[in-house]
Amino acid sequence: MGIIDKKTLEYLAELGRIELAESEKEKLLKDLQEILGHFQELQKIDTTDAEPMSGGGLSKDVSRPDEISGQQPDVNDNLIQAFPEKENNFLKVPPVFE
Repeated sequence: MGIIDKKTLEYLAELGRIELAESEKEKLLKDLQEILGHFQELQKIDTTDAEPMSGGGLSKDVSRPDEISGQQPDVNDNLIQAFPEKENNFLKVPPVFE
């Protein structure tokens, strides 16, 4: 008897509302037993001296603070002036929802 049996597979398929043909059940049962067998092998590995990881690696935060650089103070005014329709410093766009 494997790690997972046909009764358990049918129960899981019922929980997931998955309809399986008999041929699919046999193939899926074999595949699941192989996958879970690999996990059993991994559990045998001695990890007592392994250092725990938090995250995916040793990368550091590479973000920078937001700072305005090389931008003239009147850029917003120029953008507003160039926009086709505006009202009280707001840019008017066509309605998205009608």
